[in-house]
Amino acid sequence: MAVFQNASGGANNNFNAGTSGQTNEFFVPEIFSKKIQNFFRKSSVIEAITNTDYAGEIAAFGDTVKIIKEPEITVAAYTRAASTAKQFLTDQELTLVIDKANSFKFIVDDIEEKLSHINFASVGASSAAYTLKNTMDAEVLSAMFAGVSTSGPDHRLGGDGNGAASGSFGANDPLDMGYTSGELTPLSIMARMARLLDDSSVPEDQRWFVAKPEFYEELAAEDSKLMSSDFNQGDGGVRNGLVASGSIRGFQMYKSSNVPATVGSTATGQCLAGHMSSTATAQSILNIETLRDHDTFGDIVRGLHVYGRQVLRDDALVKAVYAID
Repeated sequence: MAVFQNASGGANNNFNAGTSGQTNEFFVPEIFSKKIQNFFRKSSVIEAITNTDYAGEIAAFGDTVKIIKEPEITVAAYTRAASTAKQFLTDQELTLVIDKANSFKFIVDDIEEKLSHINFASVGASSAAYTLKNTMDAEVLSAMFAGVSTSGPDHRLGGDGNGAASGSFGANDPLDMGYTSGELTPLSIMARMARLLDDSSVPEDQRWFVAKPEFYEELAAEDSKLMSSDFNQGDGGVRNGLVASGSIRGFQMYKSSNVPATVGSTATGQCLAGHMSSTATAQSILNIETLRDHDTFGDIVRGLHVYGRQVLRDDALVKAVYAID
């Protein structure tokens, strides 16, 4: 069978100068790289909720992309025949740094490749892409939660404190989510998150919401016609973590187990809402190599994945920390 190894160690971490260039006909690196990229895009929540326009500008680990944030134009009342004030435009430059790297490595045995009906290239591509996706999704989601605006405006609903869950929208202790008197329903929490985005003039199109499966289990108990029509709209399939083809409270709904855990003793979990423009990401499979393993009769396949992320608009993100009884 194919043996998957982490590139940082393991019994098969045995590359040396004597194995370079000894590829065979089983794998074509360019095709294999495309397989991994395709699997990656089909399974990544981050690819669906962030701005990926800058992905084509990276070529290596350490690359930087300069992003110019458009200036805000001041509008003033005009009086006939009166002179108008000039505004000198200033821009804000943000830097997206490709500073994260992950690798994979596995061996395909010659006998298995010749005798098995399994396409080990596709199996390897799928497994590598899933692991890379999981790693990147978890890291970028954590950065997005940490990047939420905390003042002017404060886009935190509930907090990671150890106090009792509250039925009000404070920023210290978790929100008491449920359906009994004094509790906040999932839809009411989402409505408040949408209002905070409205207050910051965040566009309504391309808004999204992401939470763990536990939130959706609670959301499914919502007793309303709105919930029945929105939540069940479409074919019901899940792709890129997308829960339904419709929207709820103006959000495209995504589900991910990579939402970071809470710290406080009374909090159950947290969720995040935002806009595609809030965060930029860029990722690439930089290198795919097939080497002949000098210890066994098989091919070593290894690859390098690099990426970077940058929160561009912290006011286009809102997080809520909740507790479920």
